[in-house]
Amino acid sequence: MLNSRIAAPLVAFAAPLLLYGGALVSQFGFGLHPCEMCYWQRWPHQAAIVLALLALLLRRNNGAMRTLTLLAAAAIAISGAIGVFHAGVEYGWWEGLTTCSTSAAGPVSLDDIMNAPIVRCDVPQWTLGGISLAGFNAIFSFGAALLVLILLRRGSTSAR
Repeated sequence: MLNSRIAAPLVAFAAPLLLYGGALVSQFGFGLHPCEMCYWQRWPHQAAIVLALLALLLRRNNGAMRTLTLLAAAAIAISGAIGVFHAGVEYGWWEGLTTCSTSAAGPVSLDDIMNAPIVRCDVPQWTLGGISLAGFNAIFSFGAALLVLILLRRGSTSAR
């Protein structure tokens, strides 16, 4: 059985890793180029992965592990909040960015810019049951953050 002390940091590591991995698979495997707000959702997941990994590495220090896991859960929830904002822009509930972005990154030439796909933040590239990838990110991120918090609480009460 999984040690209840490390269940929360394991979920805090695995959930954003899977969500970020899914974003990369959709981009490079299925050609769904991210818009600027898609990238915004990735940053907190990257931070959560690092924070949760540090929590696992410092698991002998219960206070550090719990603090880092809590920060990872907050980062996951922030990605979910950005996902809600992005989904709201896609559904026309509010206005988002007024400019488009491209998937070109780093030093680029004029040819790179001209050949890079223009990706609008207000048009979902893929939906399932009317829910866009940003919407799914919000759902899964909030669910994962809540699960981490529940596991953190359960781990602290079982240690007594």
